[in-house]
Amino acid sequence: MTSIAYLSVRRGGRVTGAVYLAYFVLAIGAQALAGHVPPALSAAANVVAAVCYAALVVLLFGVFLPESPTRSAIAALFGIAGCVVTILALVHALPVRVTPLWFFGPYCALVGYLIVVSGFVPRALGALLMLAGFAWLAFAAGVLPPPATRAAEALGIVAEAALMLWLLAAGIDVARWNARIAQGPGGAP
Repeated sequence: MTSIAYLSVRRGGRVTGAVYLAYFVLAIGAQALAGHVPPALSAAANVVAAVCYAALVVLLFGVFLPESPTRSAIAALFGIAGCVVTILALVHALPVRVTPLWFFGPYCALVGYLIVVSGFVPRALGALLMLAGFAWLAFAAGVLPPPATRAAEALGIVAEAALMLWLLAAGIDVARWNARIAQGPGGAP
């Protein structure tokens, strides 16, 4: 492997972490604006955060493409659908009340699964993200009692923040990523 390829893969993981951080900052900022600025400005800030998350979805699709193109694409479709639903809800363009969590739950669970099977980042982060995805679905379904809804929210935020911090600090495991590329999709040589 050339040093350029190594740096490119390592940098890609860190860029993904940086986009994740940008999303977190934008989403928290948008929530902080709610009720303190005109609703249109708050909605615009949330749209920018959703677009940033869509960019993150595309980057994570690329990260996990060597592990499973199909699963990575399915995860990306759920993530992009969640972003679209978020934006449509913000501009009141949905004919019915649909929560983006119906899409972000499976997205988190699938990305968590891809982490676990690939080992590109620590598998414990993948397991945590899978749990968060299932918690988002339970939250969206309304089956959690009020104290558990706060725990589900916290789990989702902690899981995604942990992945973001790992990507920023360490990136992805370049050796595993390159080994998976060499094997081809599904592990075939």
